[in-house]
Amino acid sequence: MDLTKKKREVMTQRKNETLVDDVFYVWETRYGLWSTETKEGRGMMTGPTRDSVVIMTRWHLKCEQDGTLEQYTRVVGSGKVEGKL
Repeated sequence: MDLTKKKREVMTQRKNETLVDDVFYVWETRYGLWSTETKEGRGMMTGPTRDSVVIMTRWHLKCEQDGTLEQYTRVVGSGKVEGKL
């Protein structure tokens, strides 16, 4: 048995969890948001509605597959703290 399947069996069922396109899971979080995770266990998106996270997860995975994700990615701010705190 592969480790991913074993991990899924051990985890408790998430609220309203479903498998989408046989590629990723989508479920409702305890705060009323929706999250997605690949079958391999890589966390993907979190958003206010189920439809929005499904659409964005599909788009993100397609861009990764096509190799075009870097065309839509940018860094805003450096996050670097300079000087003495």
